[in-house]
Amino acid sequence: MSSHHISSLGTLMTVAGALLVLTFLTVAVTWINIPEPFNVIVAIAIAVLKAALVAMFFMNLYWDTKFNTVVFLMSILFLLIFVSITLLDTMFRDAGLPVY
Repeated sequence: MSSHHISSLGTLMTVAGALLVLTFLTVAVTWINIPEPFNVIVAIAIAVLKAALVAMFFMNLYWDTKFNTVVFLMSILFLLIFVSITLLDTMFRDAGLPVY
């Protein structure tokens, strides 16, 4: 039987503070004049970093076995594959009926 890791209050508060700072940074990206495709890329990169922090520390994947981390990463990979296949399908659709 595996033992459970109990996170300290300091670790949880540090991660919560980092999430709060990253949230403010995400809002600040909307006010800064970054060129058009890059503002979305920066916002998504910050969101991925926040999701990684939540997965590692609040879901305890940092202290868990590597198998569970691999399973989690594979599920994210399959989600990206399914979304990309769906987006590829939308590129080849007809425009639809014309509006008069």
